Amino acid sequence: MPLADVAQRYSDLVTSVFSSTIAAKAWLATIVIVLALVQVTTAARMWGRLSFLPARGPVVATAHRWSGRCAFLVSLPVFFHCVTILGFQTPDTRVAIHSVAGTFLYGVFAAKILILKDRELPGWALPVAGATLASVLGVLWLSSALWYFTNVRFGF
Repeated sequence: MPLADVAQRYSDLVTSVFSSTIAAKAWLATIVIVLALVQVTTAARMWGRLSFLPARGPVVATAHRWSGRCAFLVSLPVFFHCVTILGFQTPDTRVAIHSVAGTFLYGVFAAKILILKDRELPGWALPVAGATLASVLGVLWLSSALWYFTNVRFGF
């Protein structure tokens, strides 16, 4: 199946819910950033940095794990759209920053998962990896979804 057919099927599927593929990308990225905020909040609670959430334990850890899994899954259509339809572009500073940050996203994600599994690393490695991942997601959202909502339209 040629790539053009896959892109067309993706566009048909997405525009059955959203007004355009770019609108879908903006809204899905917004869901990802909200889930990333849940990740940062629950991680801060698990590391003892916040006290307004329930006590550390299985509820917070489960919320942390599932928000991460959901964020990853929701990010996949956005990734597909960026890589196969838009590609790496640098027509202006905003798009160039977005393209560069996008190239790092899944590498930072993979590093965070590998750090999570390695018990021999120093204790600061995992929070730094998580904060880096959240920061990259923030840059991506600010340079795409926020721009879309403020300059194109705020709607589906």
